Amino acid sequence: MRRSFKHFVLTLGLSCMFAGAVQAQECPQQVPVQGAPVPGPLPVFPADNWWNVDISSAPVDTGSASYISYIGSTRRPHPDFGGEESPGSTAIYGFPYVIVNGSQPKQAVTFEYWDESDGVDSTGKSVPFYPIPTQAITQPHWIEGGAAGNVDQRGESDRHLLIIDCTNRYLYELYNVYYSSSQSKWLAGSGAFFDMKRNNRRPEGWTSADASGLAIFPGLIRYDEAANSAVPEINHALRVTVRATNGYVFPASHRAGSTAGALPLGARLRLKRSVNGVDPALRTSDPISRKIFRAMQKYGLIVADNGSDMYISGTFDVRWNNSVLNPAFSTLSASDFEVVQLGWKPPAATAPTLSSVSASPNPVTGGRSATGTVTLSAVAPTGGAIVALASASSAFSVPASVTVAQGARSASFPITTAATSTATTGTLSATYAGVRQTTAFTVNPSSQSLPSLSIGNVAIGEGNSGTRTATFTVRLSAPSASNVTYTIATANNSAAAGTDYVARSLGGQTITAGQTTRTFTVTVNGDTSRESNESFYVRLSSVSGATVAAGQATGVILNDDGPTLSIGDVSVSEGNSGTKLATFTVRLSQASSSNVTYSIATRNGSAAAGSDYVARSLTGQTITAGQTSRTFAVTINGDQARENNETFLVSLSAPRGATVFDSQAQGLITNDD
Repeated sequence: MRRSFKHFVLTLGLSCMFAGAVQAQECPQQVPVQGAPVPGPLPVFPADNWWNVDISSAPVDTGSASYISYIGSTRRPHPDFGGEESPGSTAIYGFPYVIVNGSQPKQAVTFEYWDESDGVDSTGKSVPFYPIPTQAITQPHWIEGGAAGNVDQRGESDRHLLIIDCTNRYLYELYNVYYSSSQSKWLAGSGAFFDMKRNNRRPEGWTSADASGLAIFPGLIRYDEAANSAVPEINHALRVTVRATNGYVFPASHRAGSTAGALPLGARLRLKRSVNGVDPALRTSDPISRKIFRAMQKYGLIVADNGSDMYISGTFDVRWNNSVLNPAFSTLSASDFEVVQLGWKPPAATAPTLSSVSASPNPVTGGRSATGTVTLSAVAPTGGAIVALASASSAFSVPASVTVAQGARSASFPITTAATSTATTGTLSATYAGVRQTTAFTVNPSSQSLPSLSIGNVAIGEGNSGTRTATFTVRLSAPSASNVTYTIATANNSAAAGTDYVARSLGGQTITAGQTTRTFTVTVNGDTSRESNESFYVRLSSVSGATVAAGQATGVILNDDGPTLSIGDVSVSEGNSGTKLATFTVRLSQASSSNVTYSIATRNGSAAAGSDYVARSLTGQTITAGQTSRTFAVTINGDQARENNETFLVSLSAPRGATVFDSQAQGLITNDD
């Protein structure tokens, strides 16, 4: 059965909320895909979402017995999910769902009930909003009921289409979907958007693709959690239907009937822990059914729509074995359940305060890294807790803030120290919700003159298909007598991990004693889209055994209109006498079929030519056809003067055969006196 609709006005202001970039999740290798395991983290909505709260200790409603009697105490629950109705058939049991990534093109949908649907403007005009794959038009099993989108079966089933954007963790749900080939457009009864990182409940009186106004997907029993032994429990409530309803209660937002004696939408049913001294979950030996029954006891069933009594929803998956599930479910009856107090909400969590801030090791040798930790009095709320950080000493520095993740009590952050000849003690402070905590942090004299660590920028053409490798060089200004370790990781800028490049993060990277470089490769995905140059970051952190001269590099994915030139930064210690060489690398983003020429020259920064380094200028430098790099060496003069680190610049000009992406590099002369 389906509900009547109550009107409301929706503006496009919502779409502005969804436009911000979100760090990409681990998406399936091939998208779009139907029914793949859902990328983490799980559960799919925040831990304190109404689908995910533990209702074990929630009170029983005073009308519980009456509501169960209305359903029928002997009514058996039914697993409303499974595989194909017969092997190879179009018709299916359960809800299929589709996973796409953030690059999936958006489609406009014309709604019957536009004023209750997301993806329309204030006049009811549809806008491109729903990332519907083209496969859903002609291929079966992408839409509830099983028929392809261009088959009009809207009068025969609810025809839900559930779509998950795994990059941004967005959920799109459509009801009564049909693709009109004659009009070349999608039609639907209604549609709703949910950000799975937030508890974004619909406003009072609003529906969704479900009668209750709730999201459908988080209440489905999924094969990848129920049958996976690595997932010990199903940690969310389950969606259930009853034949008639009477109004609604929290967490529902919409009514679909007013039948006296019936449960309201949003009501919760809970499987009893014991019936006649026996746990109902033990009536079957099937481990999958037992896991489902335990979820009914801890998280319960939420009445989400009108339909058949005690039909419990799950996903379409050909691996379900209904010859096992049906007998297992039939061991239960409605009398084994009780109704939780209508509209129940868990008690509000105690707001956390800041308990402490600490550092380890403390004291630490100057030039080496340490780790700070902030601890809260209780777990962080939804969205996490942002703790402000500060240092009252020039001997060490900390990030501006650190975030304690939702549900966690503590978080760590890096402490960067400077090389020093005297012991220095300063105050490390953290502030959250008006509470400030401090600790004394000591930086001891450096045991040796530490080299500096840097990473240079890289530009690479993306190619039309397949992948290419962007190679970043992590460089020490001078060999170290001991190993230098660090963590290195990619981060999005305008390029998106999963689409434009493959995210990568490595800890415990080591430049061994006596060496000066180590490389880090990032896989770049090719495509034929016409687009602007895109970039991502590669960042160094948790550095031990060296100071950080340049901790972030930019990887630029170039549009394939020809090669580009770039030059990376270099740092070198000056030495006490004689000379050293600072070697710069001029790189092409890709090999050229003809010679590429350019001019290159040094220029003063805080370092002065003649005293700190030897000025140099060359014209007609050539990277021969088929090659991708050439070096340029600058002589550094050593001395024993105590002075600050100094810099000079190396600039490219007059390119022929290529464009210049990064025309200037910095040479850092680190003081080692």
